[in-house]
Amino acid sequence: MNTAASIATAPDLAAVKSKQRATWSSGDYAAVGTTLQIVGETLAEAMDLRPDARVLDVAAGNGNATLAAARRHCNVVSTDYVTSLLRAGAARAKAEQLTVSFREADAEDLPFEGASFDHVTSTFGVMFTANQQAAADEMLRVCRSGGTIGLANWTPESFIGEVFRTIGRHVPPVSGVRSPLEWGTKARLQELFGAQAQKIEITKRHFTFRERSPQHWVERWREIYGPMHKAFDAVGERAPQLAADLIAVARNHSTDTQAMIVPAEYAEIIIHRA
Repeated sequence: MNTAASIATAPDLAAVKSKQRATWSSGDYAAVGTTLQIVGETLAEAMDLRPDARVLDVAAGNGNATLAAARRHCNVVSTDYVTSLLRAGAARAKAEQLTVSFREADAEDLPFEGASFDHVTSTFGVMFTANQQAAADEMLRVCRSGGTIGLANWTPESFIGEVFRTIGRHVPPVSGVRSPLEWGTKARLQELFGAQAQKIEITKRHFTFRERSPQHWVERWREIYGPMHKAFDAVGERAPQLAADLIAVARNHSTDTQAMIVPAEYAEIIIHRA
């Protein structure tokens, strides 16, 4: 490929990141995030977190993995680049009388010394970074040798994967930016972390979404879930068709014909740092 052409078509990652920050700042992600708490607990158990371990939660959202680690008496630093989500996490920690340090930080440029942490975590967070390799490199940099990086990432085959593909048919994703769903695949994880990993363990798990109905889910999530909220804003008059398509996805995945009961696959990943 011609080098000049490659430069011309390369995405502006700074602009992508700015747009992503606006997306995750919109709606009320904390209302979605709190329902996923069991994922943080399961990840903490899989990582075998011990009291007094130094834990960094990256792209922490409103703190599911953060709180799980703090409940196990770890020394936790919770980071995100969306201030409102950090405030939500801090409120949850205060309510449980948990000691956590909250700090605004970009996953692609973490403000910590190398090897500062025994464990680094992220649940459905770092997978959405614009520069995936930069984010992976930063997680590896701040994790000490012999430590672990624990992730929970949606897989391409999952319900959430189909939701994003459906949205993408109405609002095409930025050209040249890798799909966040690749973080749920063995091949991509090997590319991102393999050179500095002793071992990468991947376990497929499911989180079950429970809503009153597919229609209720779309009505609620279009107000609170940033990516869906922004998609509906973008499509304008075509909103009814987007809603219909998303309802159909939920119906197809639901194990109940009235309520929406959807087991959504995700990859639980433990990376053992070399």
